[in-house]
Amino acid sequence: MVKGKRVTGFSNSEEEAVQLTEVVPFLLEDMLKSNQGLYHKGADWESHVEVDGNLLTGQNPASSKAVAIEMMNKLLNK
Repeated sequence: MVKGKRVTGFSNSEEEAVQLTEVVPFLLEDMLKSNQGLYHKGADWESHVEVDGNLLTGQNPASSKAVAIEMMNKLLNK
């Protein structure tokens, strides 16, 4: 699903900051990259969104509003 697509998601450094790298079943950044997603990230805990066609991804909870705005823009064809 993500092969060749620009994506983002919770970064390895954000997982490390909350000390969950040994708790979660996998690191999302690593999984997206291993599935040939074109992973990009912003600063930890800051809003960051990637849009590739109809695929919209946000890096972390701080990205929720920006993802919602992008979704509305897509739905309104802006």
